[in-house]
Amino acid sequence: MTPLVLGLSHHTAPVEIRERFAFAESDVAPALTRLRQRGFISEAVLLSTCNRVELYAVSPRPVVETLPALREFLAIDRQQVMPPPEGIYSHAGPQGFEHLFRVACGLDSLVLGETEILGQLKKAYDLALAGGHTGRVLNKAFQRAFSVAKKIRSETGIQRGNTSVASVAVDLAERIFDGLKNRDVMVIGAGEMSEKTARALLSRGARSLFVSNRSHDRAVTLAAELGGKAIHFDEWEHEFPRIDIVISSTSAPHYVLDRPRLERLLRTRSSRSLLLIDIAVPRDIDPAVKNMEGVFLADVDDLQAVAEEHLRGRREEVIRCEALIREQVTILLSGLAGSRPPSA
Repeated sequence: MTPLVLGLSHHTAPVEIRERFAFAESDVAPALTRLRQRGFISEAVLLSTCNRVELYAVSPRPVVETLPALREFLAIDRQQVMPPPEGIYSHAGPQGFEHLFRVACGLDSLVLGETEILGQLKKAYDLALAGGHTGRVLNKAFQRAFSVAKKIRSETGIQRGNTSVASVAVDLAERIFDGLKNRDVMVIGAGEMSEKTARALLSRGARSLFVSNRSHDRAVTLAAELGGKAIHFDEWEHEFPRIDIVISSTSAPHYVLDRPRLERLLRTRSSRSLLLIDIAVPRDIDPAVKNMEGVFLADVDDLQAVAEEHLRGRREEVIRCEALIREQVTILLSGLAGSRPPSA
């Protein structure tokens, strides 16, 4: 039984490629079932976030057979042509465990040391576990990964400073507006990342918050938590003239805001700047709006440049983290070897 990882991330593929292979949250469990039904995988976990799509799997077949089969499944299931070879990475055996641990600890993230990925990884694992898609190998590996992440958080300084996509987005907003005082914010899509970004903006001085979501009850709940105002999803345009910053993170399969719509909305505003932060994958906002005067658009890849600045003070901590991860992979391998069931 060989553990394997196959995926693509912000390191290897731009957002226009990643969004084509992303899985909506509601499709993760059915996708795992479809994968297992193909017969070449005995255990599997599927992780799909704004920055990565990864399949963690265990197969009784040789690696040279399984990796191409996983790649083919990804393409067929997403109804896409094969991902470009340079965009896909794969790891087998100990290297697969090491990659899992690095992801859990935020060492492979756009923002080094960020903590959101650990929650996303736990959610992906819990979903696979509940569906009966994990077994001895992945159960031990993921539990160890969560333990390693906790250890690194407590024993190293890798998470000092700004360690989230939300904090990076706020840094960008502060640069564009020279501070956030008297700035009004609209959130479209009331998911976890939207909430964290909105909280960060408010904590840095943003004046007011409007929340719009397809589920209006969720918008009402989030607006109440943050002291904002909930708006029905088909009515958010009415508040647009007063908005300075838009955070969009829905699960829509198409653009929520395209160029023709934005051109019409801009005619209702004064000539002040507008910042659009698109943290959805697939993207919510048409990249063509970047060329419009007075409009600043940042998607998850655009946040990379800001995130790079946060690396400088933590590079030495990476060395400590990598050493700790290698040590923990050795412990995991020893535990798996010692707990193999006896041969028939």
